[in-house]
Amino acid sequence: MKLDEIKKLQQKKYRHQLGACLVEGEHLVLELQQALQTRPELGSAQLYLTAEYRDWPTPLAKQEISSRQMRALSATRSPQGIVALVPIAAIRSQPGGEEIAIYLHEVQDPGNLGTILRTLAWFGGFRCLLSPNSVDPFNPKVIRASMGAIFHVPLELEVPLQSLAARFGRIGCLDLQGEPLTAAAFSRCDCYLFGNEARGLPREQLDSLAVRRFTIAGAGQIESLNLATAVSLSVYERRR
Repeated sequence: MKLDEIKKLQQKKYRHQLGACLVEGEHLVLELQQALQTRPELGSAQLYLTAEYRDWPTPLAKQEISSRQMRALSATRSPQGIVALVPIAAIRSQPGGEEIAIYLHEVQDPGNLGTILRTLAWFGGFRCLLSPNSVDPFNPKVIRASMGAIFHVPLELEVPLQSLAARFGRIGCLDLQGEPLTAAAFSRCDCYLFGNEARGLPREQLDSLAVRRFTIAGAGQIESLNLATAVSLSVYERRR
């Protein structure tokens, strides 16, 4: 891919037209390289680096570029001088797998999604399903917030809510009137639903999915928890 095309990957429409995204900085590139051990398809990524990173140890193909060219590729004001071009097809997963599913319905905040991916990677054994109209997971803000977890968590895109009934026999969600999160039934679900930051889940569709409702007990002084916090508490309880 030419550098002029790579510059365009800061925009969502070009990421999906060209089928690639950018991963910037030492830490994220190290996470990408570490993920090669379990996801060899990521080996199709390519590094672009400036002279100070010329000796960077990597099994990936690499190309040296000037500092001026690096600034043009970077989404940050002070680029470190190392960027990976990663095919989107190498990151996203196909339906399946034995992991516990975390389904996010129309999540919009890049920081929330990145934090959720980081939590799922920490605990392990989870996959993330994104509904249509969700934030682009290949947005640089999502990738940075995930701290590289996006390479370690199976990620499915454009998954319709109504498709879950055919895949999962026991589906759970959070509700203020639900059973306690500590109930035995909570740990038996194989898919957990979480809604949009402002609108939550479309309640009219949940009945057809036979969703079991649970609640995170609180003092009742505020209306709701941050989405990423709610997912983190739920994932912790599931693993506990």
